[in-house]
Amino acid sequence: MYAVLETGSKQYRVVVGDKLQIERLEVEAGQLFTFDRVLLVNNEGKLSVGAPTVPGATVVADVVGHIRGEKKLTFKMKRRKGYHKTIGHRQELTVVTIKEIKG
Repeated sequence: MYAVLETGSKQYRVVVGDKLQIERLEVEAGQLFTFDRVLLVNNEGKLSVGAPTVPGATVVADVVGHIRGEKKLTFKMKRRKGYHKTIGHRQELTVVTIKEIKG
């Protein structure tokens, strides 16, 4: 059984036991979080596709912790002008473990 859920404007295909790094959720570590935006559920070949979401389908996940992603560097430069600038960004992430798929 697997499901496709949407969070942080991204879609993830999940199975029970998967560990995901998703965009930061405002939930403390150790708490359960329920994803309501489930776009698709496959239960032993029986496919349920939502328009846009599957009614009554939820995915329950356990919040493991909060981390920061790897640093992404951006370099801006204008040639012959003496202008160059380095910009860095680290994304705030939440690590979750999928506990249950209801649908």
